[in-house]
Amino acid sequence: MAKVLYVTLGCAKNEVDTDRMRALLEADGFGETNEVADSDVIIVNTCSFLASATSESIEATLQLAEEVAEGVRSRPIVMCGCVPSRYGDELPSELPEVSAFVRTDEEDGIVEVVRRVLGLEEEVVSHTGALRTVEGTSAYIKISDGCDRFCTFCAIPNIRGSYYSRPFGEIADEVKALAEGGVREFVLIGQDTGIWGSDFEEPSTLAWLLRKVAEIVRPYGGWVRVLYLQPEGMTDDLIATIRDTPEVLPYIDIPIQHCSERVLANMGRSGSPEELHALFERLRSEIPGMVLRTTGMAGFPGETDEEAQELLDFLAAEEFDYTSVFAYSAEEGTAAATMDGQVDEDVKLERTQRLIDLTEQLGFSATASHVGERVDVIIDGIERDGDAAELIGHAWFQAPDSDGAVHIAQGEACVGDVVSVDLVDAFCYELIGELVESKEA
Repeated sequence: MAKVLYVTLGCAKNEVDTDRMRALLEADGFGETNEVADSDVIIVNTCSFLASATSESIEATLQLAEEVAEGVRSRPIVMCGCVPSRYGDELPSELPEVSAFVRTDEEDGIVEVVRRVLGLEEEVVSHTGALRTVEGTSAYIKISDGCDRFCTFCAIPNIRGSYYSRPFGEIADEVKALAEGGVREFVLIGQDTGIWGSDFEEPSTLAWLLRKVAEIVRPYGGWVRVLYLQPEGMTDDLIATIRDTPEVLPYIDIPIQHCSERVLANMGRSGSPEELHALFERLRSEIPGMVLRTTGMAGFPGETDEEAQELLDFLAAEEFDYTSVFAYSAEEGTAAATMDGQVDEDVKLERTQRLIDLTEQLGFSATASHVGERVDVIIDGIERDGDAAELIGHAWFQAPDSDGAVHIAQGEACVGDVVSVDLVDAFCYELIGELVESKEA
């Protein structure tokens, strides 16, 4: 049985795409390994959202090629995902170390590609059910792909193509299969989750989808989380659904990027400080105790010192629970890359660091505010040091792989259990908990 080594770079959406390819290859009889030396073929699922991510993807591929060259057996490398989608025509001559390139819209043909590079006879294998292999407590569910917003700084529409919503039937089958397999948290993701269903012949809404997914996971005690909502997507129905559906976590991720009306307009986005303040005030009023995550960008072309300060003051006033900050990157093929007023790198980095210093201070404080609470925690893993074992999990206000974890030094539980925990201390984005009782998953 030929074994595949999977290397995934970039965001959670790439994790879902890798898992789909893994499921297709498993159905065709391929095994999996975590070691280069044990592999017969390597699949690298790449990211190209930023120039730095593209460089990281290429460097990781070249490093694997060096390891392959030193090995006894030949191990072809298949590069998938965003880098081939963005630079496909240029890659074969630039990266002769790679045996095949697979764009995002070609990944369902991964079995034929892998068989070809291994010199195996092609076989037709039928697939039924959800194409997922997740074994764990949390799973990302991609509900849409592509984007039609064309923000001037973003290359995603060029990489992923036009926006399209996944049909509800596919999503429902995937959620049910994962729930039956032990998953307890379902994280709905996409480039623009708030407009899910708007492109159907008979339009639907994200609020409707959340209620339907909640019905599916309810018998399993599941949680539903949704990420990457745009401000315009926060409709009355969606707000009410998040507030009134127990399975849907009151955790809202709205990447604003900036608050200055002029900067937002130049980004190809809408909004103003007044409109954004009003939105977050409304959310906090209508969904008491909710958690808010956002994203801020420093150094967009033409951003003045005053506008940089405006964003800093806005974030300080809103006191988001979690904020991701990044410096503007001039991405090839985007409108912003050719704009006048490109900000000097030193200035850009200084503005970025100011935002990071503020948002870490706010985030650490928000994390510490949960000390003294008793919360349900999903156990994600167990770390052992000799005879001692530490349970690692996350609470409802912590998105997996993003927002820190809860560490429990004493007690017994299994991965996938939902346990009741008293939160007794905090450090940075991490929390210390004491086990109260276990709820069997």
